[in-house]
Amino acid sequence: MALLQISEPGQSPDPHQRRIAVGIDLGTTHSLVAAVRNGVPECLPDTQGRILLPSIVRYAEAGKRQIGDDAKAFAVEDAANTIVSVKRFMGRSLADIGNQEQLPYRFEDGGAQGMVSLHTRAGVKSPVEISAEILATLRYRAEDTFNDDLYGAVITVPAYFDDAQRPATKDAAQLAGINLLRLINEPTAAAIAYGLDNASEGIYAVYDLGGGTFDISILRLTKGVFEVIATGGDSALGGDDYDQALAQWVLAQAGVSLSQVQDLAAVRMAAKRCKEALTDSNEAVFSMDLHSGQRLEQRVTRADFDQATAALTKRSISAVRRALRDADLQPEEVQGVVMVGGSTRMPQVQEAVEAFFDRKPLTNLNPDEVVALGAAIQANQLAGNNAAGDLLLLDVIPLSLGIETMGGLVERIISRNETIPAARAQDFTTYKDGQTAMAIHVVQGERDLVADCRSLARFELRGIPPMAAGAARIRVTFTVDADGLLSVSAKEQTSGVEAHIDVKPSYGLSDEQVAQMLQDGFATAQQDMKARALVEARVDADRMLLATMSALEADADLLQPEALEKIHALMEQLRAVQASEDAAQIEAATQALAKGTEAFAAQRMNRNIREALAGKSVQSIS
Repeated sequence: MALLQISEPGQSPDPHQRRIAVGIDLGTTHSLVAAVRNGVPECLPDTQGRILLPSIVRYAEAGKRQIGDDAKAFAVEDAANTIVSVKRFMGRSLADIGNQEQLPYRFEDGGAQGMVSLHTRAGVKSPVEISAEILATLRYRAEDTFNDDLYGAVITVPAYFDDAQRPATKDAAQLAGINLLRLINEPTAAAIAYGLDNASEGIYAVYDLGGGTFDISILRLTKGVFEVIATGGDSALGGDDYDQALAQWVLAQAGVSLSQVQDLAAVRMAAKRCKEALTDSNEAVFSMDLHSGQRLEQRVTRADFDQATAALTKRSISAVRRALRDADLQPEEVQGVVMVGGSTRMPQVQEAVEAFFDRKPLTNLNPDEVVALGAAIQANQLAGNNAAGDLLLLDVIPLSLGIETMGGLVERIISRNETIPAARAQDFTTYKDGQTAMAIHVVQGERDLVADCRSLARFELRGIPPMAAGAARIRVTFTVDADGLLSVSAKEQTSGVEAHIDVKPSYGLSDEQVAQMLQDGFATAQQDMKARALVEARVDADRMLLATMSALEADADLLQPEALEKIHALMEQLRAVQASEDAAQIEAATQALAKGTEAFAAQRMNRNIREALAGKSVQSIS
């Protein structure tokens, strides 16, 4: 009779067929990884039970790196080498970064490539490299949890991330050795996690205020179809800005001006602590020790904090109003508002949202975890682990895409809030008689002048047959894939000559740069592998010693004195090398002990079998 196969609904009955896929929320303040286990999405903790990984990387002495809580402890003491909120620098030029003087870092302009870099003890590091360190840490956490290799991951990005920031995130995943299944927008992931696909239909707003970014998305939900009908936000608005505003208010009250690197980092940490205290209390004390030895203390009420940050809250509500206008909706037509991101815990934010929509927002899921949980559900489906009940995600483009035409004007080809994946084409012609080439400048933005939009890429179409001006027909095609990544092609219709570019924006990374970083990553990966192997060897040694001691306590009488002495000697040898830095030596001593106890293990097994069979006949056993 065949055994009954039991599995979770919609899951494969064969565990070996399951692919390990995770959702990763690469956040400004914290990052986390989640996976579907036993049919339920859950966040994966580290060895100490912590789910949230602070998005902080420290480049320490001797080429070492510290990530997460280990790095956080040095955020003030070693501020210049401890990178906090790196997500805000992804895909950004030096000119894009505001309040540079308030940050403890030494920036370097990226030149032709444009992406800003940071000077550290380990050399100049790009935001992509720093983000890859965080992603790799989460990847190791997932692989250790499942004791298996990772098949792939869905990584979330703010809905308002542009075509410079998305490829930068994709590059970071590649650098971390992660097979990227898809980039999905954070609000969409949050809607999935709330189970709105099962429980609700209609119009929902997702208000996502994280540590460094703000998104608002308006979704239409219909039986598992997630259609984003409008999106908006601000990729430079988040909890960090609330911290900065509070710090500036306190410094103004105290009449203090800061210039020391340590002070700039300390004031941010103090503001963060004060902000968190004001979430649950009407009053808190802002306190910090200055580099000069002076102590700064200031009593802050919730009303003071509300006043100091009122302009920021207003900015977020203005973005909400614009998104509703794009969707051609009134606030009362929205059936529910989902709050996402740790910064939505601030009372003034919740009050502003409730006042605007005239309804209490949904806050029943942990705002820090909800995005990662939604990404995990999507990853599980993309990996083929849940064939039943696939979700259809219809995301949109956050900003319009087009090309430069004569006079520095923008001709939009794909408009914002267009559903992706998308492909649009438009015909253009030559400007001069006999023109044999055309320069195509791809831009992103809502302004009519190229100077006011973001430059994404430039390429040339050559080999156009000489014709009178206006006679040639050049078809320019824009294609945006499911990850929101753009490719552009241009084809002259009569001759068939064609040119194509996968948009590597001016603030992204070239293929050469990614290749170099991968090589660098392999170099440091060797160090990481050695460190990992050492820890694993020590753990195996511990297990072997404990197992041997337990066996001796139970059955040492089976051994001759010489054999017992030999085992004790092997145990002492293992203990002697266990603290060394040589993993191979520890493994050799562990293997020696295992081999030296094989005969003892066989004797123990024989005894146990004899005891189990004592007093029984062959007939009774059969």
